[in-house]
Amino acid sequence: MNYFKEFEPIWADMDPNRHMRHSAYNDYGAQVRVAFFDEFGMGYQKMEALGVGAVLFREDVRFYREIRLGDRIKVDLQIYGLSPEGRFWNIVHHIYKNGDELSAVIRAEGAWIDLVKRKITIPPAEIVKHLNELPKSEDYQQITNHKKK
Repeated sequence: MNYFKEFEPIWADMDPNRHMRHSAYNDYGAQVRVAFFDEFGMGYQKMEALGVGAVLFREDVRFYREIRLGDRIKVDLQIYGLSPEGRFWNIVHHIYKNGDELSAVIRAEGAWIDLVKRKITIPPAEIVKHLNELPKSEDYQQITNHKKK
């Protein structure tokens, strides 16, 4: 399964250099992550009812080609790491402009948090099921020991 969303960046996404501002890339990555879970019935309200939420530890972006107003972008979602119980996850987004020109790659590392205890937790099985349905990146590795870097 390939998962992606397409967007047309808006004026508010642009910076004075006439290309998409750096933080907008992360906004589109986050939107795709939220959309993925929402489409499978695991949206904001469902996660709140389950008492869990996603927390980011790190988000890195590599920029390759500028995106300008009028370009169309496609943002995919792949998993490049997952702990066996689903507690920790690593997701990668490739952002393409106007079809197939790679513009940026975002790598996000995170975990699931218990919204009441405010501690990292094992998510419900249905969340892990959906994470396991994501396409795996070429550099996928199981997360066996999460350490703070």
